[in-house]
Amino acid sequence: MKPGTESQPLRVAVIGAGPAGFYVVDHLFKQEGLAVTVDLFDRLPTPHGLVRYGVAPDHQKIKQVTKVFDKVAQNPGFRFFGNVELGKHLRPEAMRDYYHQIVYTVGAQTDRNLDIPGENLAGSHSATEFVAWYNGHPDYQNRHFDLSQENVAIVGVGNVAVDVARILCRTVDELAATDIADEAIDALRHSRVRQVYMLGRRGSAQAAFSVQEIKELGNLDHAQVRVLPDEAEPDELTRSELERNPDQTAQKKIQILQDFAVAPHADKPRTLTIRFLVSPVELIGDASGHVCEMRLVKNTLQITGDGTLRPQATEVEQRIPVGLVFRSVGYRGVPLGGVPFHTSWGVIPNKKGRIHDPDASQHVVGEYVAGWIKRGPTGLIGTNKADAVETVTMMLGDLAEGRILNPARPEIDECTAWIAGCQSEYFSFDDWRKLDAYEVNRGKQAGRPRVKLTSVAEMLAVRNGN
Repeated sequence: MKPGTESQPLRVAVIGAGPAGFYVVDHLFKQEGLAVTVDLFDRLPTPHGLVRYGVAPDHQKIKQVTKVFDKVAQNPGFRFFGNVELGKHLRPEAMRDYYHQIVYTVGAQTDRNLDIPGENLAGSHSATEFVAWYNGHPDYQNRHFDLSQENVAIVGVGNVAVDVARILCRTVDELAATDIADEAIDALRHSRVRQVYMLGRRGSAQAAFSVQEIKELGNLDHAQVRVLPDEAEPDELTRSELERNPDQTAQKKIQILQDFAVAPHADKPRTLTIRFLVSPVELIGDASGHVCEMRLVKNTLQITGDGTLRPQATEVEQRIPVGLVFRSVGYRGVPLGGVPFHTSWGVIPNKKGRIHDPDASQHVVGEYVAGWIKRGPTGLIGTNKADAVETVTMMLGDLAEGRILNPARPEIDECTAWIAGCQSEYFSFDDWRKLDAYEVNRGKQAGRPRVKLTSVAEMLAVRNGN
């Protein structure tokens, strides 16, 4: 008798409680006639993933998506196990004894390198670290960023790069009305940052930031946006491409940047300079080993064999003084023990969500993937919804054909006892609700959306009533 009935529900484990994980759970619960129980795991005590630890604190509206996720959690077939880490507390091979299907939605947890000399100098960081730090991620609260530096460079022109630039350019009073981590507020209060560079290796039309993100930079009270007029203009190849294939979004970006380029000078304490067609080729350090200068090369765009426009370095070089550098050139996934991994792509190899073992040239029975660890770090939060639907469709097809795991102990009580034996300090969703209420109450007292706890020990103390 196939699982999926009231007497024998389909048992599913989802590893990773960010948007991708919740969208997978949501779509499973929407299947009529399917009895399913889902256990959602996360290595942190808190759910919501990058919505909590990645979305900028001054973008509170975007964080409202957690209300959708909290409704999903009200389903009687849902359970949350936070503070439970795969590989540390649970092993993938052991999970196969308790679930018919396992879905990995762990995201892309590390960043890509620039691979240039001087990248490891003091003062050179990934944007991933900085974003996690100011958002209160427990793993990053021991980081130090030298905000006494006046000149900062952000390598990359995606939405994360824009977020970093905006946080550096906002006033402490503006940030104090958000849920930014207290440690970050304290550090930013003493910031001496005056000049922020945001550097893109391609042209204005190819920038990865969204229209809304770049437009928002023009409304900063204490920072003027500066764009060089010749870099705001698309080059000849880009203009030809846009004539052949009109792109309304690219045109809007170009127009906004052109408006920045001709805007009159405003007397503001900070300047955000957005550059295009430049690539860093070296970070130069001072006598103490701290970055003090960046060497750039000018690029031109060339058409590659597949018809895309790619940057090509010229012999023209420039140098800019910088004492703090953030690389924001993309995220990548990390391997999970016992699960196939494509090292060069930074994803779990799959076909429409079914994990594929390239060594055996076949699908891994009963195991799936969704989100960034499936497709790479592309798209917005909502992109994960369609991605999850594709994965769940594959899961349902395999269920119908009987291509699922055959767990020896699928009973919920046995599974709960096993998890508790592996990690007695797990967080249930009720534990999270208690922590959530505590943080929101602290926020109300301070006139903020919430005041986050930034260590697992603090979270455990609240859960335990200490």
